Amino acid sequence: MITITFPDGNAREYEPGVSGADIAESIAKSLAKKAVAVTIDGVLSDLADPIDKDATVRIVTRTDEAALELIRHDAAHVMAEAVQELYPGTQVTIGPVIENGFYYDFARNEPFTTEDLEKIEAKMREIIKRDAPFTKEVWTRDEAKKHFADKGEGYKVELIDAIPADQDLKIYKQGEWLDLCRGPHMNSTGKIGDAFKLMKVAGAYWRGDSNREMLTRIYGTAWANKEDLDAYLHMLEEAEKRDHRRLGREMDLYHFQEEAPGAVFWHAKGWTMFQQLIGYMRRRQHEAGYLEVNSPDMMDKGLWEQSGHWEKFGENMYVTETPDERLYCCKPMNCPGHVQIFRNGLKSYRDLPLKIAEFGKVHRYEPSGALHGLMRVRHFTQDDAHIFVTDEQITEECLKVHNLILSIYKDFGFTDVRIKFSDRPEKRVGSDDIWDKAEAALRHAIDVTGHEWTLNPGEGAFYGPKLEYVLRDAIGRDWQCGTLQVDFNLPGRLGAFYIGQDGDRHVPVMLHRAMFGSLERFTGILIEHYAGHFPLWIAPTQAVVATIVSEADDYAKEVQAVLDAAGLRAETDLRNEKINYKVREHSHAKIPVLLVVGKREAEERTVSVRRLGSRDQQTVPLDQIVKDLVAEAVAPDMGGALAQAAE
Repeated sequence: MITITFPDGNAREYEPGVSGADIAESIAKSLAKKAVAVTIDGVLSDLADPIDKDATVRIVTRTDEAALELIRHDAAHVMAEAVQELYPGTQVTIGPVIENGFYYDFARNEPFTTEDLEKIEAKMREIIKRDAPFTKEVWTRDEAKKHFADKGEGYKVELIDAIPADQDLKIYKQGEWLDLCRGPHMNSTGKIGDAFKLMKVAGAYWRGDSNREMLTRIYGTAWANKEDLDAYLHMLEEAEKRDHRRLGREMDLYHFQEEAPGAVFWHAKGWTMFQQLIGYMRRRQHEAGYLEVNSPDMMDKGLWEQSGHWEKFGENMYVTETPDERLYCCKPMNCPGHVQIFRNGLKSYRDLPLKIAEFGKVHRYEPSGALHGLMRVRHFTQDDAHIFVTDEQITEECLKVHNLILSIYKDFGFTDVRIKFSDRPEKRVGSDDIWDKAEAALRHAIDVTGHEWTLNPGEGAFYGPKLEYVLRDAIGRDWQCGTLQVDFNLPGRLGAFYIGQDGDRHVPVMLHRAMFGSLERFTGILIEHYAGHFPLWIAPTQAVVATIVSEADDYAKEVQAVLDAAGLRAETDLRNEKINYKVREHSHAKIPVLLVVGKREAEERTVSVRRLGSRDQQTVPLDQIVKDLVAEAVAPDMGGALAQAAE
């Protein structure tokens, strides 16, 4: 007999080979009807899989969070079946689950278009109603290759050749249709339900290789119920309204052009906002004891080889050769430069912790297809810092960074912050012993904070583990921004040391820290989070003084002068246009405050105040509105009100 332990700690004995379906049936017939999968020692598995040894088992029902990935996986298979029923001769390639949905890549002489999606979706609903069972078989390689070759599925044959010889080759059937798949799946197609939608088509190279064939990718989304699907589709509609690329044009913040792909051309208004963010961060860092430095944008390739960046990151680095035949690299990261600053001059344990910060411009090659406005660029500014510490100072300094990051996010209206612990990646520098030490130190630090965290396996930096701070914005999307990394490798590789209390040389530990992360990306996140309705202290233009009649032009100029003298960013609109036209235009440009003046306001030294997003208008004495706006425009770190997310 084998012992099966359940999540509540209870255990039962069963015959070896018992399946999850058998176990569910033994507990309750109602559970057996609801069951769609099982976790065996934490691994999500098919309900029919046999269990041959003692294990911890949890029965997964369709309403469990773990079932959502299965719903999407099953929907991908059903989409592939629908495509091949409708368009015979189409080859099915790969179709994974992705965030919020799934996709499948297809090889077809005539690429699919958006107009095909409705027809495919209807066929999917037909297949789901058949409620065909998912069944798993293990085939030999020769058997599988012959089957797919006979069907003209050359891509599947290539996939089979890429599967390691020690791995089972699994085939999943749903009725008469089948596909090569690692699984798991739910027990039948009917469990998918009707809360799904095909979203778009796109081109995709086979295996992501631009030298290979171009395929057609069909994206879909699937959810546990219609309510969740509707909420997701509503979020997408809202996200489209908030798209930073469109708002950036409307607000005249920046642009991109082909002569400099992935690099931002900041306009005056966008650069004003960018500098507000740098000014805020500079004040916060100064208060926390950081010393601001600046390191070269280009350094000799040899330094990057010594640091390990060339080996692990070289394909993403920009390189240039000078007439004297020296190779230089545009820096993709600031850390090696900061180690050079630390090494310049003898350091003692009394100098630690030493906190070095830089608003450093870094350069990383990204494929053109991956570029996406401010969110994914090739040249960007990091609010980077490196803290050189002793082993004993790691926990305390990590706690300080953690608290500072959360405080900064709160100032921008982000209070829902998730933390991911990313451990050692496959490509890394340093011994396993050093990695064990670094991971234990960082894990201890985050545990001390009491903040919940989840594991993000294999996603650490190549030189050390890291914490990733993920913000949830006003419409429920997650954005990874800040990071905190513990590095026992890089200082030693670059020859950094300090004189310890014992008089000997010691290699410092280096904490890598970014809070905004990429300032360009954080700006894009803020644009979408606030939908362009920025808090007054960030807004590039805080107020526009607009005239109703030309007789008020002189007074409008006087109002702007008063606002300028008070430190506010103001403009005048003296154009010979109707006031309703001006109001619409400035609302479209997301100007927070519009001060309307006419003959009456000039005589009474008042202004009519209209706030962005409000139809109300209030007449206020000039000195009063200036006082109110000055108070409102104070940054939160200087005593201003905390930022609130735009509704």
